[in-house]
Amino acid sequence: MQFFRYTLIAAGVAALAACNKAADSAEAPKQAAQGGEIVVKIGSANPLTGPFAHWGRDSDNGVKLAVDEANAEGLTLDGKQAKFEVVSEDDQADPKVATQVAQRFVDAGVAGVVGHLTSGATIPASRIYSDAGIPMVAASVTSPKFTQQGYNNTYRIIANDAQQGEALARFATASLNAKKIAVIDDRTTYGQGLADDFAKAVEAAGGKVVKREYTTNNATDFMAILTSIKGEQPDLVFYGGMDAQAGPMVKQMAKVGLKAAFMGADGINTAEFVKLSGKDGENAYASSAGAPKDQMPGFASFNEKFKTKFGAEIQAYAPYTYDATRVLIDAMKRAGSADPKKYLPELAKTKFDGVTGPIEFDAKGDIKNGTVALYQLKAGKWETVGAPAAKTDASAAK
Repeated sequence: MQFFRYTLIAAGVAALAACNKAADSAEAPKQAAQGGEIVVKIGSANPLTGPFAHWGRDSDNGVKLAVDEANAEGLTLDGKQAKFEVVSEDDQADPKVATQVAQRFVDAGVAGVVGHLTSGATIPASRIYSDAGIPMVAASVTSPKFTQQGYNNTYRIIANDAQQGEALARFATASLNAKKIAVIDDRTTYGQGLADDFAKAVEAAGGKVVKREYTTNNATDFMAILTSIKGEQPDLVFYGGMDAQAGPMVKQMAKVGLKAAFMGADGINTAEFVKLSGKDGENAYASSAGAPKDQMPGFASFNEKFKTKFGAEIQAYAPYTYDATRVLIDAMKRAGSADPKKYLPELAKTKFDGVTGPIEFDAKGDIKNGTVALYQLKAGKWETVGAPAAKTDASAAK
């Protein structure tokens, strides 16, 4: 009995110690310390496999380049030499997988997150980061809903879809004189939201949406949809979705004899669309939720560094993920800490001159004076058209 009593006491002490340890670890994401240095983990979430992998790898490389440069600076955080480390995860652009990735980031004790690439993956994941108190800066998420959730840890450094939809609709109706417009979307958070904003802006500008069709972000056959649209004789077909579907769609437009201008947003403004659409993509229109590359103040030097390190051309968002990472690190630097509780308040005060331009945030976490640029595909290259850098106020977007 005496032995049994001592065993129970020892077990109770061990259990109490374990509980205290668990409570300490749950208090805040902790960074691993190695000797005299602190390892600061930054999560980078992107689709690294599947049809959007070219976007994801590009974005992930932007984070890695920023971290390499931060490590070269030899920063001191929390009284120790800081070593930044990128934790890359493949969310497959899938909302369910993205929440699993988010939980793994929380468990790994990341200090901040750059990503996710798509709106559909980011929005459900953002709740997990909010609950854990982990700051996130999005570099390609354009759904207005992202910053309308009331979280204090979410920021984006790019214009949103309400701004893109308005700019594209204005260009389609005023500059292209398109009166009858067909709208297709892929039913994702990004594609449907963008198409809704575009369609609303078209009607407000005096145009008419004569047909509204839907597909998926895995589809390859659009013949039935396009044949149905052909009967309406539209001046322009708008697609809310990504290049993996837009390229084949344009080819199939030619097959069914649908002679209308083709337009998308930042989801098709890639070298991949040029490759997938071939000659049928010529003269297509697109936008970017940011300034044209030749108007980004730091693009030339960034492009050179990017090519040297990765031996690849920039697809789309690498400059933005680079800036998003630097914004996180800059907030840590100003706070003198990688503890999210200490540096999160500094994010709201950000005034950072990035590769993509000046970065400041409004009360919701949207970038102030977001820029939307318009492009046309000419001889296999995207060239700016119209007003190449129309600035809009994120706070005014619905």
